[in-house]
Amino acid sequence: MSSSALITVTHWWRGDQNRWDELLDETFLLHTKLTNEIPLFYAAKSNSVGCVRNLLQYRNTNVMERGAFGETSLHVAVMNDNLEAAVALMDAAPELVDEPMTSELFQGLTPLHIAVINQNLSLVQHLIDRGADVNMPRATGLYFQKRKGGLFFYGEHILSFAACTGNKDIVSLLIDAGASTRVQDHKGNTLLHVLVLQPNQETACRIMDLIMACDAELDQSVPLVMVPNVRGLTPFKLAAKKGNVAVFQHLVNRRRVFQCSLGPVTSNLYDLTEIDSWADNKSVLEVVVCSRHREARRILEVTPVKQLISLKWNLYGKHYFRMLLFVYLLYISIFTACCVLRPLKDIPADYPKPVTNYSFNTIYVQKSLNESYVTYGDHVRMGGEIISVVGAVAMILLEIPDILRVGAKRYFGQTALGGPFHVILIVYGGLVVLLCVFRLCQVQQEMSVMAVCLVLGWCNVLFFARGFEMLGPFVIMIQKMIFEDLLKFMWLLIIVIIGYATAVWTHYMTQNPMSVPDYTSLPVMFFSQFVVDTTFINLPINETIPTPPVIYVVHISFTVFSSVLLTNVLVVMMNDTMSRVGQERDKLWRTQVVATTLMMERRLPRCLWTQFGVRGLNNYPKDQWFLRVEARKDRMMAKMKQNIKKQKTVMATTDTTKTLDSGILKIRSNNAQGSLSWWRLVRHIVSGYGGGTQRLENQDIELF
Repeated sequence: MSSSALITVTHWWRGDQNRWDELLDETFLLHTKLTNEIPLFYAAKSNSVGCVRNLLQYRNTNVMERGAFGETSLHVAVMNDNLEAAVALMDAAPELVDEPMTSELFQGLTPLHIAVINQNLSLVQHLIDRGADVNMPRATGLYFQKRKGGLFFYGEHILSFAACTGNKDIVSLLIDAGASTRVQDHKGNTLLHVLVLQPNQETACRIMDLIMACDAELDQSVPLVMVPNVRGLTPFKLAAKKGNVAVFQHLVNRRRVFQCSLGPVTSNLYDLTEIDSWADNKSVLEVVVCSRHREARRILEVTPVKQLISLKWNLYGKHYFRMLLFVYLLYISIFTACCVLRPLKDIPADYPKPVTNYSFNTIYVQKSLNESYVTYGDHVRMGGEIISVVGAVAMILLEIPDILRVGAKRYFGQTALGGPFHVILIVYGGLVVLLCVFRLCQVQQEMSVMAVCLVLGWCNVLFFARGFEMLGPFVIMIQKMIFEDLLKFMWLLIIVIIGYATAVWTHYMTQNPMSVPDYTSLPVMFFSQFVVDTTFINLPINETIPTPPVIYVVHISFTVFSSVLLTNVLVVMMNDTMSRVGQERDKLWRTQVVATTLMMERRLPRCLWTQFGVRGLNNYPKDQWFLRVEARKDRMMAKMKQNIKKQKTVMATTDTTKTLDSGILKIRSNNAQGSLSWWRLVRHIVSGYGGGTQRLENQDIELF
């Protein structure tokens, strides 16, 4: 394939899914055609051992002939699980054993890769016995790389393919044959990294244990689970980033140290390595907060992450954050006072008046720089202005390191990190500095910039709502409503307003501008139509002048279409957003707490926050910290919760009566009480419903 064709293929693979699918269709059709046309390929596909041997005896037979995938005849035999044909080819042409495919889509794929992914243990054994390399071959073709819409990702190495299939026998066979458990792909991903990305989490955990057990026998200085990829993510952190709770919990439990058990209460020590942000700039907490995957928030519910977050927030995080809120309120109040008390004087008699149809009512103008700082009150105000400018510069400087660390797109785009509030803060700081320049240069138009600063500065107070459990999720709800629902609604409204406003303007452009002040110009008319739609004010029509009937028709249709239909669409959209955010309330709150705590830890001296846990145990390094967590495991309570969950599922999916062992439990409608008492219901739930069919009548009921 030429370089230009390769560029085109890469472009399709990265972006255009339809073109990528077309390319695959063409390649696979050509593969089928060539397989049926090339005699040796057809014999290998048909598992015709006699034909294979006869063809190999002819001089004209090219053993190294390639198909559409860049495959050889041995690849074809292995792809069709034809053991006899594959053995015949290997016996006649041993050089085919390690021959890789050569097309850009399947580059590097060997027969052993295919036998492993097809879980053909016999073929794997025969290939290894004939000297197949189990370490060096790497499947680097585009088809096997991780991509959006891809059906699977098994890494590059043969052992990686075997691990992802979940076949313990093949994994053990390859390791016994000399396959290294330390292989890494071009992105630095180890076998454990690739397993984290697999959908079958139970199988992934099982194979992880096997690989780590084999790797531990090699006595490596760094455990395999601690090897990072090129992005600095270990398998543990990658599981957190992707929200793979099963693998993350499994790795946490492997590092757990059991202390004791007293009845239903158990005490365990959890290793905080990679979890706590104290000594790790890219800890699990940081990875989860910065992750683009919504599933990553579930990691914050896992022990000991949940307990660590609670400790950090309750012991110092919320206190420092609320102190920061007090400082910001004091700062913005000082800035507001400076704006309200800005230096003004009576308008001079020779002040130039603008030429306009409207009356000129200005009575005060801004003082010059020399006149602005004369009295004692002016000097006090100057102190407040200096505080305002220094504070604005400090805000900008504090934001820069976080932008460089996380990346602008993620820093400004994720609601958990603050999202639009960081934009507001930076714009506010820049405008305050601009105000200082305007004052020094004696620019008279500082009022407009000052008004924007006041709005942005006070809106930024909402950022501190994340310090309160009740208000934090609602601020995220407001953000989503503004940037998702309201933004979409505004696009529709703008289109409607342009159409209706220009229709009305065709009449009023011929009238005296002062006859209807709200329709003096086309831009003013756009604004008036927007106000009519959003605030439901009366239509600005002057009944003393003749108005064509078509204008009334336009106004009526605008009211019905825009004020009634579009506004109700916005209400429905916001309602959906509210319900969606409400379902994730606790996760959003915990994510906000983590992001806020990490922000405080980065910006405060280390002496103001402490490291939690128990330092290094006897058999562990001294710099390793553990967090003790007590948990209660009541078997009866667990059984009751399981049955209650099952009962709620049944209630949500059935509309008939429920039959218990010897009778029928009828659950009445929402306004009636159940026929069973609470304790009797709990007894049934704990003991479980025996045989008999389960049927419900109509309704949703609340067990609690």
